[in-house]
Amino acid sequence: MTSRRALLATPFAAGLGTLAAPSPLRAQDKFPDRPIRLVVPFTPGGAVDLTGRLLAEMLPPALGQSLIVENRGGAGGNLGGDNVAKSPKDGYSLLLGTATILAANKFLFRKSMPFDPITDLAPVSRVATGTVLLVVNADRPWKSFAELIAAAKEKPGRITMGSSGTGAVSHLSLAAVNKAAGVEITHVPYRGGAPAIQDLLAGNIDMMFDVIPALMPHVREGRFRALAVGSAQRVTYVPELRDVPGMAELLPGSGIDAQSWYGVMAPAGTPADRIALLHRAVREVAQSDAFRAKMEPLGFAPVSDASPAAFAEYLRAQEQVWKGLVEASGATLD
Repeated sequence: MTSRRALLATPFAAGLGTLAAPSPLRAQDKFPDRPIRLVVPFTPGGAVDLTGRLLAEMLPPALGQSLIVENRGGAGGNLGGDNVAKSPKDGYSLLLGTATILAANKFLFRKSMPFDPITDLAPVSRVATGTVLLVVNADRPWKSFAELIAAAKEKPGRITMGSSGTGAVSHLSLAAVNKAAGVEITHVPYRGGAPAIQDLLAGNIDMMFDVIPALMPHVREGRFRALAVGSAQRVTYVPELRDVPGMAELLPGSGIDAQSWYGVMAPAGTPADRIALLHRAVREVAQSDAFRAKMEPLGFAPVSDASPAAFAEYLRAQEQVWKGLVEASGATLD
């Protein structure tokens, strides 16, 4: 179901009204002269939705117009992405895309992908980046990633990892680790991350890859032990994870870099001057201290591209990264 809500009415926006507002950026043709629609391609709740709401709160001062958040969930985010791809090319419909929608889904939905993110959408800028965290139940004996891999080699298929579902970032990350380390850790897909976490707490599975915010409360309370992050480099924006190694240290040469990033997109063919104006506004917000203060508790670091062209180049590179992850997993969603 589609829901429209301006962020100003949400609790997430509380307290932001007193923040210093960026100066309005107006194009010569007075764009924008009416509210802009920001499509969040998932149902309400969760980090993507909260990020969309935060953008809808912080972008209006920079644009001189309000943003209306519209949730269009379904088909792994493809319904919302397709809606924006087929919208008028005027800059009044934007998509808050994710790494999976913009780089992975075309390889997961090979038969049913309704649009091509590279040719049917125009990049504006990324706004945030994060990764997944590898944890084990604290009752398990493995104190390091090396110990986990050694145990997996001794007992092929015996160690189990839960994920939020087939084709999820967590599943693709495991497939890449299995291939690079030469092990066979068994994938146990769930219908969402929450039931997998509950089974990990109960000891029914051994380990899990998932987004940082979902796992950190249990790490802090000593129920889970963090062994690795899925990105190539360490995570510096979560103090408790600064000593947790990344994949470049653990599996050098593997090329594993599971980045979960968000970016703003417009329909392909949107006038370049409007894309440029939107980029300046999004970049200004993404570089603000206020945005950082809200994103880091969600497990994401703010990021912005120097230009729409830079985001386009990044997107093409990410498509190849995720193609490799999907192929390593053998996952398909159609």
